[in-house]
Amino acid sequence: MKYAIYGAGAMGTVLGAYIAKAGVDIDLISRNEAHIAALKKNGAKIIGKAEFTQKVNALLPSEMTEKYDVILLLTKQRQNTEIAKFLKDYLKADGALCTCQNGLPEPALAEIVGADRTYGCAVAWGATFHGEGVSELTSEKEALTFSLGAFGKGSRLEEIKDLLSCMGRVTIEENFIGARWAKLLINSAFSGLSAVTGGTFGDVAEIRTSRKVAQRIMKECIEVAKAAGIRIEPVQGHDIVKVFDYNNPIKKWISFKLIPFAMKKHALLESSMLQDLRNGKICEIDYINGVVSACGRKYGVNTPFNDRTVLIVHRIEQGEEKIGFSNIRLYDELF
Repeated sequence: MKYAIYGAGAMGTVLGAYIAKAGVDIDLISRNEAHIAALKKNGAKIIGKAEFTQKVNALLPSEMTEKYDVILLLTKQRQNTEIAKFLKDYLKADGALCTCQNGLPEPALAEIVGADRTYGCAVAWGATFHGEGVSELTSEKEALTFSLGAFGKGSRLEEIKDLLSCMGRVTIEENFIGARWAKLLINSAFSGLSAVTGGTFGDVAEIRTSRKVAQRIMKECIEVAKAAGIRIEPVQGHDIVKVFDYNNPIKKWISFKLIPFAMKKHALLESSMLQDLRNGKICEIDYINGVVSACGRKYGVNTPFNDRTVLIVHRIEQGEEKIGFSNIRLYDELF
């Protein structure tokens, strides 16, 4: 069997190192020439919540020559169409493309590679890219979980599960769209606000003003999912809808108090969108909070806090706002 990770950046490097450490032959592919050169020379150096260095197979896209049984996709979504068209030629006839991206990328990928070759995985842990062979795992060991599902009727679900199990616990989700929405709910609140404020997930959860916004973003996600007929799945055994959906002041107060505890395992996580903004890049906010907003419009649910998050991030991209907790003031009129 031949496997690859396309997009060996922060999370792809960590995942690839774990898979290689388990003795599985896998290629780590990235367009970052300095990073690939360091991986070839020194291996993948994992720091943070795990500390090890692992020899890996590293390639630039131009060095790809083989066809793969499974390609795990860990790039940003903004170029998914071009990337999927490129990768299609490097999949075996019955090969699988499994996206480990955030948001809801599967439908668009299925249009290119075929529904029965498309799989999705909601990843519950995070990492920070340090470059030149180094990636930091920022989530605790018990948070190393994957929610896996098939978009069509493919036959490689168990094989992909075995591959991901080299790193952590994998749950095959019958209600995969519900698992996707569970991750989208968390990312909309904490990845989105990490990009807006410059803080970690823990910072966003601890500071009361940003926590109030995070609570409202999550509530909007829940309401949109309800309107769409989607049952949001638990996250690592916790029913997040039960915890964060409220219909009276007491439940609202309880959910507000529980947010820092819910984010404790991911307190050090910093949004990859924030890293993009700091590097002067366009980030994927339209594929995170923007997805919630789009679904809200489709099903007639107002999403002012998600809408405002998208707007603020675009203003940051355009140089009209600076990253910082002062941006939380831009939500004040919505309360």
